[in-house]
Amino acid sequence: MPKYARTLDELKGKAVLHWPNELIEREASISVLPLLLKTQDKFISILNLSDSSPDSWKKFVDVSEVKGNLFLKHLMVLSDLGGEALNKYPPFSVYFPDGRMNYVWREKNYEYELKVIQNDVSLTNSALRVDGKRLIVGFPLDAKMEDVIMLLLHGGSSVGDTLPESFKNKCEIGTLIGDPEELEKFVKQSYIRISRQIGGATANSLGQIAQDFVIEKLREILPTWEFNRNGTLPGVSHTGGRTETNFDVIGKSPNDRYFGIEVSFQFTTNSTIERKAGQAQARQALVHDAGHRICYVIDGAGNINIREAAVRTICRYSDCTIALSTEEIRVLANFMEEQAGA
Repeated sequence: MPKYARTLDELKGKAVLHWPNELIEREASISVLPLLLKTQDKFISILNLSDSSPDSWKKFVDVSEVKGNLFLKHLMVLSDLGGEALNKYPPFSVYFPDGRMNYVWREKNYEYELKVIQNDVSLTNSALRVDGKRLIVGFPLDAKMEDVIMLLLHGGSSVGDTLPESFKNKCEIGTLIGDPEELEKFVKQSYIRISRQIGGATANSLGQIAQDFVIEKLREILPTWEFNRNGTLPGVSHTGGRTETNFDVIGKSPNDRYFGIEVSFQFTTNSTIERKAGQAQARQALVHDAGHRICYVIDGAGNINIREAAVRTICRYSDCTIALSTEEIRVLANFMEEQAGA
């Protein structure tokens, strides 16, 4: 019989850590952050390889997973200059009258001739092809993207122009090229800060995507079962019968066997997994007393690699623990069938 109550170490061997490809397109319309987190190491690698000249990054963009529009999106997020903010500035000939950006890089003077943005052009997310779905598809570098990338990399060290200081202060990533440790520290810390700022409806929506994915796969494997999100188990209450206990997903077999399923695929480290861990022992006891079973779907780099203590606790008080993939959900379905037929 397969082992369903896994330890953290056993779970690590199955974890996908980042959003499965099947879910990337769904979540892109809500937040591009998971895609950026997934590709941040490749983004850093491109910049680290680009230390021979201030525009040598062009040799590495588009030849890997990081296409031109995704590389640009990383810079926009890290500079805190999104399409809405950038679109207020064109034409950039106002700040660079001769259409050239003169800047200093590694104590040498360089010149970049603007190709497009010296004109009155749109720099919205859509116009730059950095909105969710276009990032998933991937678009190669074009002249407009190149202009904005050079501005975001080196605009902070430009000279002889009237570019606002508030703008320049955000365009200093180019100064970190050639210093791998400082560059990685800046990018990693920036994404931790950005991740923590994302909460509320966005985090809830991403959580619902993971839950819906689990439900869809279970319905495919167990078509005669009933599955619902945010439901309750008969006879399970954490307030002595006054308030029923909610579970992310409820499964019900044709012979009325119930399963509570908790899903956690956090793309940031936050309190969600800690809360689930704090409730794990009491929840399992309540569920077992009522004759049901409790299962956990746990994945995501923040959970598996950082919240280890919390995940170990959950594993200890779980009847079946799986990662977030189609193959793993089949394991969960097998466990539920075995328990329902017992």
